[in-house]
Amino acid sequence: MVDIDHFKKLNDQHGHAVGDQVLRLIGTTLTRTEGGGRPFRYGGEEFAVLFPGSRRKRRCPTWRTCARRSKPPVSSCAASTGLRRPEKPTRSEGGQKSLTVTVSIGVAEPEDLGADPEEVIRAADQALYRAKRTGRNRVCV
Repeated sequence: MVDIDHFKKLNDQHGHAVGDQVLRLIGTTLTRTEGGGRPFRYGGEEFAVLFPGSRRKRRCPTWRTCARRSKPPVSSCAASTGLRRPEKPTRSEGGQKSLTVTVSIGVAEPEDLGADPEEVIRAADQALYRAKRTGRNRVCV
C-alpha cells in the first residue's frame, strides 16, 4: 500500500488540480515497478501494488526514492510541501515552482499460497499506518 503524505494539506493549499497532477505523477511512477508489480488506485490518495507469486519487499524503498526525486512542476504552487518546508520554493527546469512529494508505504505478503487476499491487504494497510505514525516518508513491513 502506498499513500501520498499530507495529501489533504496539498489539496487545501494548492487546489485539486495540483492534487490531480500529483496523483498522476505517483501513478506513473508506480507503473514503472519492476518484477511484475501492478499498481492500482485504491482510493483517495492511496495505491495498492500487487506482485504475483514472489517476494518483492526490496522494491519498496525504490518507489519512495522515485517519488521524493520527482518534483511535479506546478505553476500555481507558492511553496513546497511534504515532511519539511524549504525556506524558498524550488524551481523545476522549466522555471515553474515545484512541490516536494513524499509517500509512506506498507508492505505485506501472504504466509502461504492459500492466504486470503483480504488479510494480506489488511496487513499491508496496518503496515502503512505504522509508517505514517512513525514519521511518514518511510516503508514499514
